[in-house]
Amino acid sequence: MSAHTTLILGDTSYPWIDIVDRGARAATGLAEFGVNRNDSIALLLRNDPPFFEVTTAAQRLGAYSVPINWHFTPDEVLHVLRDSNAKALVVHADLLQAIQDQLPKELLVLVIETPPAIQVAYAIDPTLCQVPNDMQSWSNWLSNYPPRNLQFDSVPTAMMYTSGTTGRPKGVRREAASPEQANQLRSAEPQVLGNRPGMRVVICGPLYHAAPIHFARVALDTGTLMVLQPRFDALELLQLIQRHRITGMFLAPIMFVRLLKLPESQRLQYDMSSLEHVIHAGAVCPPSIKRAMIDWWGPVIHEFYGSTESGVITHCNSAQWLSHPGSVGQAVGNTTLRILKSDGTEAATQEVGEIFMRRHDYPEFTYHGDPEKRNSIERDGLITNGDLGYLDEDGYLYLCDRVRDMIISGGVNIYPAEIESVLLAFPGVHDCAVLGIPDDEYGEQVLALIEPADGQVCEESTLRAYLKENLAGYKLPRVIEFRHNLPREDSGKIFKRKLRELYWKDADRNI
Repeated sequence: MSAHTTLILGDTSYPWIDIVDRGARAATGLAEFGVNRNDSIALLLRNDPPFFEVTTAAQRLGAYSVPINWHFTPDEVLHVLRDSNAKALVVHADLLQAIQDQLPKELLVLVIETPPAIQVAYAIDPTLCQVPNDMQSWSNWLSNYPPRNLQFDSVPTAMMYTSGTTGRPKGVRREAASPEQANQLRSAEPQVLGNRPGMRVVICGPLYHAAPIHFARVALDTGTLMVLQPRFDALELLQLIQRHRITGMFLAPIMFVRLLKLPESQRLQYDMSSLEHVIHAGAVCPPSIKRAMIDWWGPVIHEFYGSTESGVITHCNSAQWLSHPGSVGQAVGNTTLRILKSDGTEAATQEVGEIFMRRHDYPEFTYHGDPEKRNSIERDGLITNGDLGYLDEDGYLYLCDRVRDMIISGGVNIYPAEIESVLLAFPGVHDCAVLGIPDDEYGEQVLALIEPADGQVCEESTLRAYLKENLAGYKLPRVIEFRHNLPREDSGKIFKRKLRELYWKDADRNI
């Protein structure tokens, strides 16, 4: 890590050297408590510099840090704590209340005061942000210990838990990278993530997600400035880019949508000329949205495809995307990428199938405590994220949808992501989700759930006319419903499982 890096949250600066010192002190305290190599340390934290103090401590111990999605229900949080065998939990004060009475007695619980910038961003009652008198304060606790200087040459990365959109969250437990693997991975990072000496970044997405935390880790290696945005806000992001001369960041496609829906007068008010490398992933990006971002910010937009399990598989810069619109790029590094049909045979060029891949320079992984689930996603040494797609003649990959999201209506395959892309381009649509619901005749029919933009009214007749102009007839939603506050995480992913449950709870189908 660069000793000269500074982290910023709100109006407060945090020198990286201080964060490392506090993390090293925490490592000593955790070791004294009994945390050893390959044990787990859980984090229930928003975007806050102490997040990196905890991960530094885990690295000093050769332990796994386990970031927990703080959108999880108390039951889901407790599941992760039990499933990961966490020996310690570091938690923001305001997130403690919902789980405090249910925490295991043997668990070391260390509480961090929720800082003012986060209080304001989430409109949290200040009385909930203080460390309770009967709990241990993180800062007070670690000040009792000297720094731990012992370090391991090879340490595991964080054990990330899947979002739970398709069932119980599972921990992706990856082996520590060998020195050779670490060097191979490091050599590929500048191409994909824009890593360079002196980079200045802003972290917009929640650090409990794999992509933001990996981007942050890479930026800390050589960067000089990292700004933590407590909660994504499109206008504030533009202000941060101009104020701090930001050079790079990771965004999810839904963030592009929200940026583009700002009034043009606001968008053009801020100087974006410092941007060099903006990477996005995590969901299919509508081509019209991506083209608009390139038109606005210039050829600095990059994209990758991958997952917590697979790592980064493909990369595509702006020029490549403009010549192959809709693609997520070509395979990077030492990667095998294949499209397989349901019978296991390889699909032809332009033929849709399930995407199987292997990044050979990534360490092996398993699902913690569930090797059978790990085996279920593998075929001939390759793994799948459950995505459907195809390759073109130049080896560029295109995503269609998730296997489980695909709608089969009257024997015809329909890909909700395609319909969602068209809907997101409609001026009055803020968010949307398309899914299949039961139909006695066709098996499934297409439902579109629309969240209108603030202050706007979507007329169903106008929307249907627009869809008819842009989609084939068999893809048109049979049912359109307007909703407010669709269940979506900060990452932009909608909890489709929760929506499906409303329609399939009495149907014979695995949702």
